[in-house]
Amino acid sequence: MNLRFFRGIWKRSLKPSVLVIVAIATLVGVSLFSISPLTATPSAKIQFVSPNWVTANAKDPNLRILDVRNAPLEYIGGHVPNAVHIADTAFRGPDGFLPVQYWDTQKLASIFSRSGVSSNSRVLVYSDARDILGSTMVAYLLERSGVKDIAVLDGGYTGYKASGQPVVKEYPKYKFTQFAVQDNPSIRVNLQQVGELIGKPGVVFIDPRPGDLFRGEKDIWVRNGHIPGAKNIPWPAFTEAENSQEALKNPHQLKSLDEIRKILADKKIKPSDDVIVSCSTGREATLQYVVLKHLLGYPKVRIYDGSWTEYSTSNLPVETGPEKV
Repeated sequence: MNLRFFRGIWKRSLKPSVLVIVAIATLVGVSLFSISPLTATPSAKIQFVSPNWVTANAKDPNLRILDVRNAPLEYIGGHVPNAVHIADTAFRGPDGFLPVQYWDTQKLASIFSRSGVSSNSRVLVYSDARDILGSTMVAYLLERSGVKDIAVLDGGYTGYKASGQPVVKEYPKYKFTQFAVQDNPSIRVNLQQVGELIGKPGVVFIDPRPGDLFRGEKDIWVRNGHIPGAKNIPWPAFTEAENSQEALKNPHQLKSLDEIRKILADKKIKPSDDVIVSCSTGREATLQYVVLKHLLGYPKVRIYDGSWTEYSTSNLPVETGPEKV
């Protein structure tokens, strides 16, 4: 058999119409590849916004506002106009082994749908009380689920109310949506990936838990301590939670980005690092994830969702005591 033999088979067996179909299919395949999610899907944006921003954008028909405070009576007693209440505790539960894990994509889609949020909405999230973590957690889950335009209310409800912006008691009327989750696994890591990344050059683990939990001084989990080599930056360090002026204390108010940059520089954490944030249950990690990735522009920041709740049950190494320099 030679080249002429194969040419003969080609000419006899493939009619012109078939050749046209093959050519079209090839072009379509190239086009589909060129707009794959890796290259064409625009990246999400999470920003921190002021109370004035809320009022300025209040008439945007595509804006949805989520009040994620856990106490329903706080919402009933007063909230941002058009805010829908959904407690941040609603986004997590048992997974058949571990407690307080993020729900699967179908359940997250149902929660967002019932809150009036679609995958094309602009979404503002706010919380209040002792920490900002409910807001950043829901912002992270919105990004993870495919929403592109997300805002967190800097200063929380307390800061909003103190600014003199309008507060209401009326509940908004809205329609349920068909939320189409577009899961984004690139912003998180699992236990196996964590094990592969420990000790790798250029990889930095940040642990935002309190120092006593980081050092393993409290007997809470199956094993206590931290991921070897992790840097301990308790999450309140990024906020005004410990401001020396009582009137300025607010765990929902971010410090200036310059102050946060100094905190990171002191820990020798660089924008070029591959940063993994891991905490107790995957909630505390969301604040530092949002700040590093979306406000400071660190290109590679991910969350270990299972965090110490899962890690402590594994056979991966545990380190105790203070952070190693």
